[in-house]
Amino acid sequence: MVTKEQLRTALEELGVEKGMTLEVHSSLSSFGELEGGAMTVIDTLEELVTEEGSIFMPALRLSPELPLTDDDKALGITVKIKILPSDAERTAMGLVADTFRKLPDTFAGQDTISTAGWGRHGKEALTGGLDYAIHHGGKALLLGVDIYKLTAMHYVEGATPEDISKRYEPTEAVNKIYPPDEWLIECGHPPVKAWYKIQSAAYEKGLIKEAMIGNCKAMFFDIHDAISIYENELRTDPYGLWELGEKHG
Repeated sequence: MVTKEQLRTALEELGVEKGMTLEVHSSLSSFGELEGGAMTVIDTLEELVTEEGSIFMPALRLSPELPLTDDDKALGITVKIKILPSDAERTAMGLVADTFRKLPDTFAGQDTISTAGWGRHGKEALTGGLDYAIHHGGKALLLGVDIYKLTAMHYVEGATPEDISKRYEPTEAVNKIYPPDEWLIECGHPPVKAWYKIQSAAYEKGLIKEAMIGNCKAMFFDIHDAISIYENELRTDPYGLWELGEKHG
């Protein structure tokens, strides 16, 4: 079992400290067994950062990916996710984030795509999501998950060429079956998981510090540094990044 003291020591060694702004994504099960569960993660982070700092976690009202039927596949659907009601107890964000957003001293948005915040600038979650963390030296802490959980990556995707985005939008026929206000649907997917290229580049640049906490691999890095690599690729070679070949349209 991983104890709270072991977790605290590991986080301190990674660089989590008083006054810091953190974007946290986690998989509680990745620890194996953690003394005190989700609240141990939350309490430890809050004790280290203190109310002089800020903690942000995802509060997206989304289910895990749901199994595809043969009819779904025939329509070209590759991802099917249900939008959950605002009072949903559990989401795909994980038990730590779901517990965090419901705490009385946490500010949590109620929209489908929302962020929860705590601490000195936690209320920024209600108006700017992760904007404050991204632009004020925020750090990312990934506990048992990788860059594909880093919500901040989406904040630079305005640089994506429109024709790339449109390739994977659901058709009108799909939207009739799965209304966009109830479902998040993707049709098709790029040939590669390009965010792993960004993660590898961040490692190569020495931007990511990591540690094992029990069975949990923790990654710690500057949010802006990492997502800037992604934004640069989207602006300079988006088709190469996603290995999509020639521009369509």
